[in-house]
Amino acid sequence: MASKIEQLIEDMVLDILTDEYELVDVEYVKEGSLKFLRIYIDKGGEMSLDDCQKLSRIISERLDEVDPIEENYMLEISSPGLDRHLKKEKDFTREKGKEVELKLFKAIEGVKEFEGTLLGLNENNEIEVEVNDQIMKFPKKEVAVIRLAIKI
Repeated sequence: MASKIEQLIEDMVLDILTDEYELVDVEYVKEGSLKFLRIYIDKGGEMSLDDCQKLSRIISERLDEVDPIEENYMLEISSPGLDRHLKKEKDFTREKGKEVELKLFKAIEGVKEFEGTLLGLNENNEIEVEVNDQIMKFPKKEVAVIRLAIKI
């Protein structure tokens, strides 16, 4: 569940982005003594460094105008990467049929990590994955992380 700051930033960024870009995720996190505002944006899988720099300038200017975060933080604009995390319903729809890696908070029969083909997110908010020719259902709230698998 997104924090109030993350939701506020998401709404602001959605107002700024043109149709060629997709807002993937917003994270406001503390790492050590520093706070980071990370905004993940995609452009049809072809996000470039120039895109990140351009959007960083635009979003930074808007953040300075609106000033929604009182404390100091580092702004990072990034592509979600090849191993993008799946969080939202649209992520599960878009990536259906692709190979994923899934890690659970609590092990099932001693196993916490699974890899297989994403079948989607069902109406019970369960992530369905085909693992070794078996369809497995994982309640989304019990999944620590699910991301696209990188095959070499």
